[in-house]
Amino acid sequence: MKMAGQENKVIKSGIWYIISNILIRAVGIITSPIYTRILTPAEKGVADAFNSYISIFTTVTCLCLIYSVGRAKLDFKDRFDGYMSSIQTLSSGFGLLVLAGVCMNMKYVQRLLPYQKAEIFLMFLYLILYPSLDYMQYKYRFEYKYKENILISVIICISTVVFSVGLIFAMPDDKAFAKILGTVLPGLIVGVWCYITLLCRGKVLYNREYWIYALKIGLPMIPHGLALVLLNKIDSIMIQKMCGETELGIYTTGYSFAVLLSVVTNAIGQAWLPWFNEKLYGGEKEAVKEKNLLLMQLGCFLTLGFVAVGPEVIKLLCSRNFWDAMWIIPPVAVGTLCQYFYTNYVNVELFYKKTFIIALNSIAAAVINVFLNWLFIGKYGYLAAAYTTVAGYFILMILHYIAVRWILKEKIYRDGVYFVLLLCTGTAGCLFLFTYQTILLRYAVITALTIAALFFRKDELLMLYASVRKRRGKE
Repeated sequence: MKMAGQENKVIKSGIWYIISNILIRAVGIITSPIYTRILTPAEKGVADAFNSYISIFTTVTCLCLIYSVGRAKLDFKDRFDGYMSSIQTLSSGFGLLVLAGVCMNMKYVQRLLPYQKAEIFLMFLYLILYPSLDYMQYKYRFEYKYKENILISVIICISTVVFSVGLIFAMPDDKAFAKILGTVLPGLIVGVWCYITLLCRGKVLYNREYWIYALKIGLPMIPHGLALVLLNKIDSIMIQKMCGETELGIYTTGYSFAVLLSVVTNAIGQAWLPWFNEKLYGGEKEAVKEKNLLLMQLGCFLTLGFVAVGPEVIKLLCSRNFWDAMWIIPPVAVGTLCQYFYTNYVNVELFYKKTFIIALNSIAAAVINVFLNWLFIGKYGYLAAAYTTVAGYFILMILHYIAVRWILKEKIYRDGVYFVLLLCTGTAGCLFLFTYQTILLRYAVITALTIAALFFRKDELLMLYASVRKRRGKE
């Protein structure tokens, strides 16, 4: 009964993570036209660049300690609150040292960053407190407290829109700073609450054992995080330099839609990881193998769905000048699927605390991706970047697969089946390109695939439905 209850928790948290992430992303899409109407492109660019700097600096200032949380939940099961409180002190203390260094060398920092003193101070203050919000959400995730986790996300999402729009109208002479302030304030406020809550629950400021444990896992992940930022951003930078602004606009439009798939796959992964860690910790590899195959098949089906509806979404949301963005969708969606697949192997590497392997693989894939972009974008144009994205993530998947099978010597997944699934999905995605001008044929194919998927997986779907209904009845 206890095991069944745990399974229901995993199922229900997974469903709600998916729903909430889609709704939160939908809010972002809906509110995007508001910002484009009340901000100039230059003002919006300044605010967007601020967020990009934060994503880069966060990787360093938080020491990537958050990657240690999943395994720490198992290793320090009865002391988990103390562990979370302790690593929070470590990351915020390091962030405070960085802020002090920035303040003492503000003139030099201003030469590197295109912002005023107040904006730079705000950025690094944010980097001290915002990680606590991530720690709290990770803690809730591994405790299966999906309601509390989702509530935090919703509060941040809605308050960011309200603060941003309100401050833009309240500060008409400095709208870019108003947008930055509107983005940062909700994170700071909720971050302070999370910081105090974690500290009060854990009551540990310093613990040498916890700090060494977290640093051993976290520090190697810093180059991994920076390499992923490079993988995500380098396409846009190189297209801008080698092709031009117009081509970049078309590319980013198609790319932005295709990577929406990651909203769903990441939500699935968020719900899966705590259960995966517990099963692997208990030696239940067969249970992992069985359940994971179903999730990978779901990912393949969702990928083909995104590819199938791509042209209509682009034509509905964009002017005719952007319609060529539809050709970006299939390769980028398949690249996102490769990310989804390789996360399986990353989870194993994290479980065994082999984060240096993750870092080496990410750096290698980023370097290869830059080389492929340099080789093909100049020759074939911006469309080549979409295919180098697939290549980069596929290579990363191969590297992680090799690490798990031949270095860690673990066989947890049905690797051969996964590669066949990926090959079939990639081939089908490319074939969909030939149906992009024939809507009836395309939707007939995706309808047939849907019916086939429902038929072959009807037993699992009925069990899922029964589990959710049973859980709802208990609540």
